[in-house]
Amino acid sequence: VAVLLLLGLLEAEGKCFLNRTQEHCVCYSLSQESLSSIIQCLPASVVEFWGGQLERYTAFTISDPGPSAIKMLGSLMIRKIVFGDLLVPEILLAQVLRFFSYTQVQELVFESCVFKGRGNWAEMAGQDLPILSLHFHNVTSAPLTGREQDFSSLSSWLGTLQELAVTGSHVTSLPCGLGRVFRDLHSLDMAQNSLGDESLVPAFCQGAFPQLHVLSLQRNNLTSYHGVCESLQLLLELQHLDLSQNKLVAALPSSCQWPVSLRILNLSDTGLDEVLTPLPPSLEVLDVSCNHLRAVDISLSSLKQLFLSQNMLQAAPSIGNYPMLETLHLDNNSIPDLPWDEMKLLGHLQDVSAAGNPYNCSCSGA
Repeated sequence: VAVLLLLGLLEAEGKCFLNRTQEHCVCYSLSQESLSSIIQCLPASVVEFWGGQLERYTAFTISDPGPSAIKMLGSLMIRKIVFGDLLVPEILLAQVLRFFSYTQVQELVFESCVFKGRGNWAEMAGQDLPILSLHFHNVTSAPLTGREQDFSSLSSWLGTLQELAVTGSHVTSLPCGLGRVFRDLHSLDMAQNSLGDESLVPAFCQGAFPQLHVLSLQRNNLTSYHGVCESLQLLLELQHLDLSQNKLVAALPSSCQWPVSLRILNLSDTGLDEVLTPLPPSLEVLDVSCNHLRAVDISLSSLKQLFLSQNMLQAAPSIGNYPMLETLHLDNNSIPDLPWDEMKLLGHLQDVSAAGNPYNCSCSGA
């Protein structure tokens, strides 16, 4: 907030609205004349700024804050800041970002923003920031390829980042050097982009994202199940992978092995006619709902949760193939009956759901 006060942010008049119960403040199109409205946001932990254009401030030089300003920035309770519907000159962003080192802001979000030009990121070399979570949704910027030096200048901060989301932003590739900057990143969300099979190998090259636990590639342009497997083999800490809403097919038999750390795999709504193999050897959660499966004939000794709703199954899978199973969802399939022996096994599970099937009940059945 103090940064925005220094800038005299946006050119259209606007106001801020504080919800004290939720400690949430939303500001619309602030100007120098209405900056006093920001004061009421000071008790908030989440502040949102929507609307405006910052190009008029590109020539504005921002000096480093003095001791009193640093003390004020450090006393603010704001933990999350959202910027929305803004045209953001990168040269201005490069100057403003330094001020966050004096705050306690941990999460920064850009929603429906356009980033223009190139910033002088060399000024951020060696700069640490408290921000651990960075989110971009529906944003437009220059291609990431060829900007490795920019990210290298930010490496002191980006190397400590825990969560990164770049969603709905038409991203087609991630340079190898970019992934190597994110040394401590645990969660990467690249959903609703334009990543293809050929873009994954350079994105997840040797040394990229070494601590990554959660990866979402939901709703991209991926088609090769085995290609994805081969591209992610170097992610030795990967635990949760979401490939849902891609159109996957099985290629020729492959010797590819998923990272042994992988525990959760989401293959829902991927157009599958069969459960593709190989599956991660230590898998605990498998979601293959919303596909075209007619049968499931796999055996996974460590599986705890299996989601099979909205398929075309003619029979329930054999529970004996999953000795550790706790959850089984079979809703909206084509199962006519559940044999009594299987029913008894189902009764031992913690969570069973099998509604919406065309059961033919009789005394000989269940």
